[in-house]
Amino acid sequence: MSNAFHVSLNVESIPDAVERYRRILGAEPAKLRADYAKFELADPPLVLSLNLGGKPGTVGHLGIRRPNSAAIATELERAQVDGLEPFSEEGVTCCYAKADKFWVRDADGLAWEMYAFLADAEPEPAPPPSAPKSGCCTA
Repeated sequence: MSNAFHVSLNVESIPDAVERYRRILGAEPAKLRADYAKFELADPPLVLSLNLGGKPGTVGHLGIRRPNSAAIATELERAQVDGLEPFSEEGVTCCYAKADKFWVRDADGLAWEMYAFLADAEPEPAPPPSAPKSGCCTA
């Protein structure tokens, strides 16, 4: 996979958001689930994820998809040297994909995900209701 800018948006309704973004982008979703949709554009290189949850109409996080895990390792090392305090996740499954990634935050706390897509996947089994909540695809 090539480099691409990634935007994750919080939406109220996946069907409504998908229908609108089909028209806005002139493209069909590359992945569509009841709680998630992903559009992948080649020009400009963009991965747009639509996620249920959060405040609708807000950015969940931003990111950059790198072509492979070696590129992530290089970027992770640079982020560590630059004092960005990255949070690393290897082989994690979320948003219906397996990826090597790390997270950093900008000066205002906005999460940036740097990742290499490894494979399509189904979500991890849901934790028991008593388990602490941790949102998928969040730092």
